Amino acid sequence: MEEDLDLLQEATEEAEAAEDSRALYEVKMKFLGRTGKVTALLKSMKDIAAEARPAFGKKVNALREAIEEKFAAIEERLKGRELEKKLAGEKIDVTMPGKRTKKGALHPVTRVKDQLIDLFSGMGFEVFEGPEIETEYYNFTALNTPADHPARDMQDTFYLEAGSGQKESLLLRTQTSAGQIRVMEKKKPPIKILSPGRVFRSDDDATHSPMFHQMEGLVVDKGITLCDLQGMLDEFAKKMFSETSKTRLRPSYFPFTEPSVEVDVSCASCGGKGCSLCKGTGWIEVLGAGMVNRRVLENCGVDPDVYSGFAFGMGIERIAMLKYGINNIKLLTENDVRFLEQFED
Repeated sequence: MEEDLDLLQEATEEAEAAEDSRALYEVKMKFLGRTGKVTALLKSMKDIAAEARPAFGKKVNALREAIEEKFAAIEERLKGRELEKKLAGEKIDVTMPGKRTKKGALHPVTRVKDQLIDLFSGMGFEVFEGPEIETEYYNFTALNTPADHPARDMQDTFYLEAGSGQKESLLLRTQTSAGQIRVMEKKKPPIKILSPGRVFRSDDDATHSPMFHQMEGLVVDKGITLCDLQGMLDEFAKKMFSETSKTRLRPSYFPFTEPSVEVDVSCASCGGKGCSLCKGTGWIEVLGAGMVNRRVLENCGVDPDVYSGFAFGMGIERIAMLKYGINNIKLLTENDVRFLEQFED
């Protein structure tokens, strides 16, 4: 078996011929693996006379060490060669013109939402975000909306199947006012909160979407009047549209406020003179508001003889459309890059 020990040259030649680390690994397994040639020599020791085994084993171990050293040196050389090849492929020609990376920007709805939160937070409002799936009680009943009110109809509201053990119908909230009820139930006046979030209604045309965003506000304290509401809205109009903007209140009706008003802002495009945007009136309707209905306060355990309050609600998409001159609400949800890139900083 002495001739079997002369495997060093064979292993070296095959290792030198390996073109990469993978090929070298296969050569290594051929000689040093579990079924390799050197391993086979060690297994053959059982067939050698006992007195000759120590010398034979010593020679095989020396052979293994010599082959391993050769493989290690060749592997180091191959790694260096592969690294050079990789670096050569990653070279950058600094004389070539650079590629311009486009800068991202906030979506106009997100931009307006952030502006509104900053504006009203500066007036002392806290932000509260309620759940998007609500019960009929919080979405309608507690807000003094009668059981026969049209807003509760299936064609206006997205109802969901009640879960196991759920007695009351669930629905996708139609307004973030439901969050105001949750706050008044848990917190005693004074209350000053802002409730932004997504709402859902079965409505779809150029100025309405089945899903849109609302920003509602609520103030409850002693001595709150409609004058406080208009003063706050005047400040909102100046900061959101123009320093020359004015507001006016028109009588309206909402179940949860009494008295109720529609709020108009003087047209920022024509300064109130009349144009196509404001349809020649000089005014644009922006939101609904009013004094919190006594029944709503009572439903939340707030004494209406001691406390009063006002509430207001606006569609964030509508504010964005007016602020940026957008004529179709669907542009805000189509994700057309040509439209969105107009709002880069």
